Amino acid sequence: MSRQKLTGSFVALITPFNRDGSVDFAAFRTLLTFHEDNGTAAVLIMGSTGETSMLSPEEKKAIIVETAKMKSARMPIFFGCTGANTEATIAMVKFAKDNGADGAILAAPAYICAPEDDIERFFLEVADATDLPLGIYNNPPRVKSDLHWDHLLRIFKHPNYVVHKESTGRVGQVAQVLAGRPDVSVMCCDSPNLGLVVPTMSLGGHGTANMTGNLAPREIAAISTPWSGWADAERFRETYLRMLPLLHFTYSAINPVAVKSLMKAVGLPAGDLRKPLTGLAAEHLARGVRILAELGLDKTYGYKLPSPAAAVAA
Repeated sequence: MSRQKLTGSFVALITPFNRDGSVDFAAFRTLLTFHEDNGTAAVLIMGSTGETSMLSPEEKKAIIVETAKMKSARMPIFFGCTGANTEATIAMVKFAKDNGADGAILAAPAYICAPEDDIERFFLEVADATDLPLGIYNNPPRVKSDLHWDHLLRIFKHPNYVVHKESTGRVGQVAQVLAGRPDVSVMCCDSPNLGLVVPTMSLGGHGTANMTGNLAPREIAAISTPWSGWADAERFRETYLRMLPLLHFTYSAINPVAVKSLMKAVGLPAGDLRKPLTGLAAEHLARGVRILAELGLDKTYGYKLPSPAAAVAA
């Protein structure tokens, strides 16, 4: 893909499973069409929302091969390609490039808790090994390593980096990155508890890299539109405040338990979570169903709102 910046809603897609636990590729096609028809600008497959840490290497490769065949010119598909180490990550990025990916999103390798200088070298070595467009997901709650804006701005001088997703709670971090004017799309997590969406967009951010768009793609696209004038800011304010109950709900359990449980309950092709994760308890799920009804999203998207007990039993 070109160096044109991604703008708008960059949705971290769930991984749908069949009843036997296998990957449901027909459901992937349905979900991708759903997002393209409802304003999603790009999707990330095999991010943390996609339960990537619980997919086998063979499943990851199959997902890249099969879903890359489903992409369109209007909605690029990026893949989470972080491996356990630098060499494994490079190998997965090359596999994604060879099989039609539009880009790859990378986080620091999990569990090793590497120093930030080592993680900076990791990102640069991966970028040197490919010409596939890349993005960085700075996500210390998941991987411990936390890159300072100095690290990020040095990394973003590499021409292969096109996206930055920030998932800390530091408004100053986003401000310093934007002030450095890197040639990347600066996006943030949609968690309301992190509090980054409002300042990121007001400071000139390019969108959100989100998971709530799995359920409300049009609304999240609205709050992810870069501001070019007062009308954009006013629409953002109205939509963001309206959507706060759903944003809080989708982060009310570890990602992606809440969003995937609610998707399944309303009839989207999601399937079950992969063990050891389990779906929401009936009372918890009932809150999500009520929120969708109060927001009128059942009418917007044709969702069928079952009783929570029936949804859990399905």
